[in-house]
Amino acid sequence: MEKFLYFNDDDNDVAMYPVKNLIAVTCASNTATILKFAPGSLGTGQAGSLDLVTLTHGAGGEITIMKALARAINGQRNTDDGLIVVADDVAGEYLAGFGGTVTAVDITLDA
Repeated sequence: MEKFLYFNDDDNDVAMYPVKNLIAVTCASNTATILKFAPGSLGTGQAGSLDLVTLTHGAGGEITIMKALARAINGQRNTDDGLIVVADDVAGEYLAGFGGTVTAVDITLDA
């Protein structure tokens, strides 16, 4: 079964990506972690076709986030339907392994 990562930063700003499209997770700052997805909305073969999802979190939370994502993707703390809710600002739901460190999510298409 294919797994998907789900993000919601507003009622009409929602994204879901297959795990296989996650190409990198990087620490942008002490309080921001970026997930990079390809291909982005422009599609395969388009220059600069990357979508970014930025998780805002408490200072130093990037290691906790990276470990929790890896565990969820690899089946630990995963749901039976393949959907992994990473961050949902509207519902106030964040991946359980984040330990309350995530405070917001922002989706940027074709960054």
